[in-house]
Amino acid sequence: MITFYGWGPMFGCPSPSPFVMKADIQLQMLGVDFTRAIADLDAVPKHKAPYVIDDGQLIEDSNFIRHHYEAKLGKGLYEGMTSKDIALSWALERMAEGQLAKIMAYERWMKDENFNKGPAQFFSDVPEPARPTVLKEVREGVAATHMGEGTGRFTEAERMQLADWDISTISMQLDDQDYLLGDKPTCADAAVAAVLISCATEFFDTPLTGLIRKHSNLPAYIDRMKARYFAHVTWPEWPMPEPVPA
Repeated sequence: MITFYGWGPMFGCPSPSPFVMKADIQLQMLGVDFTRAIADLDAVPKHKAPYVIDDGQLIEDSNFIRHHYEAKLGKGLYEGMTSKDIALSWALERMAEGQLAKIMAYERWMKDENFNKGPAQFFSDVPEPARPTVLKEVREGVAATHMGEGTGRFTEAERMQLADWDISTISMQLDDQDYLLGDKPTCADAAVAAVLISCATEFFDTPLTGLIRKHSNLPAYIDRMKARYFAHVTWPEWPMPEPVPA
C-alpha cells in the first residue's frame, strides 16, 4: 500500500504546493500505483509535504520520494537521456525551485491581501482568540526565512527582475516544443511546470502572472501539463475554509 500525502486543489492550482504537484507528476511518470491523502504536518519529522508512506516506510521530500521509487522499481526518469540533457534537466529544476518558487512564496506570504485570502486559510481551525497571534508569529517566521536565504533582501522590482529572467529562460528553452526537452515530458517538466502553475494562478494579485503570460508558449505549456497529469486526479474532500478576517 502506497499513500501519497499532500493537498488537493486550492488557490486555482491542482495543489497549493508546487512540490506536491511535482511529486504527483513524477510518481505518475514512474507508473507508481498510489492513493492520495491530506497531509498532517505535525505527524512527520520534517513538518512539510509531500511525503509518502510505502508499506509503513516514511519518505519525505519530493526528491527523495522520486529516488526511493527509482531504486525500488529499478528504473529512473533519466533513462534514455544524454548526459547533457540530464545536466540541463537538473539545472532547470534547481532554477525553478531554488529561486522562482521562493519568489512565488514571498508573494503569497508577505503581501497582506494575498496572505489573508491564501495561506492564512491554513490556520482557520486555530481558535479565534489565539489566531491573530499565531498568524503574526507564523508570518514573522516566514519573513525571517526569506531574509536569511536572501529573497526578502531584494526590493519588489528586483525580485520581479529575477523572476523575469528565470521565466524568460524557461520560455526560451521550451521554444515551440510541447515539453522542455522535446515532444515527450520528462522529470524536468514535473518540477518546472509545477512552479509555473503556482506562479500563473490568478487567485493571487502578483506580477508573476503577467510575467508568465507575456510569453505565448508558457500558458499553453501549463495547460498541456495540467490536462495530462491532473485532469482526472481526485483528492479526499478538503473544503476551502471560510476566509480569515483581515
